[in-house]
Parts: sequence; structure tokens; C-alpha cells
Amino acid sequence: METKINVLRALADETRLRIINLFIKSGQVLCVCELVDALKIPQYAVSKALTIIKNADLLTAEKEGTWVYYELNKGIVHNKNLFNFLKNYLSDEIFLEDETRLNDRLLLREGDKCVVGIIPESDLLKMIKQKAEA
Repeated sequence: METKINVLRALADETRLRIINLFIKSGQVLCVCELVDALKIPQYAVSKALTIIKNADLLTAEKEGTWVYYELNKGIVHNKNLFNFLKNYLSDEIFLEDETRLNDRLLLREGDKCVVGIIPESDLLKMIKQKAEA
């Protein structure tokens, strides 16, 4: 019972729901800087939220060099059911805007990995345009 309570506590916050939504909708392994750019909130807030979600066993993390990549923990049966429910439930405008920004940010990856840190919003569109032209 305690595990289920921890999961629900982890989801009882807008930022954490927004983060989970990005993982569910993108189906990607994501790094902190990509989430910061997609959510437009400070790195410390994203890291704190990721820690809570990870401690609830909804995410796994793996460090590669300077990057820490997070991924949905689909290995737990109740997580799969929860993720399927949330996939259809989280559709407010703020979630859709986050998804659009994340999809833009993912265009900067090389070899399906993050290669740039947090990018000021004013520079993000320039970098995406430059990458598309290259």
C-alpha cells in the first residue's frame, strides 16, 4: 500500500505531472537540460521533481559522462497501467505546449543523445533553424 501512496504523492504536483507527461508522450530517454528547456522552469526545480518521481519508482536514471538520462520505469506492472491512464488524461494546453517545446529541443540531439546543455529560449529557435539548414 505504501508504494501506491508514494506514487500518488509523486503525481500530486503540476511540475511532476508535466514531467511524467513528457516521458509518456515522447517515449524517449530524456536528460535534465531537455526537460528544463521544454518546461521553462529552473534546473533545480526539475531536478527536485525528478528525484521525487524516481524515488516513487516511476523513473530510472543512468549517468553517461556529464549527462544523466531518465526513463520511465515500465518494469512494474502498476506503472504500465498508470502510464496508459495518464497518456489519455493529460491533455490540457500546458501539457501540449510542453510537448511541442520538447519535440523542438529533441531536434538538437546527435545520435539520439543530448549534446548541448540548457539553452536560453531566445537561442533555442536559432539553434534548431541552424541544425535544419545544415
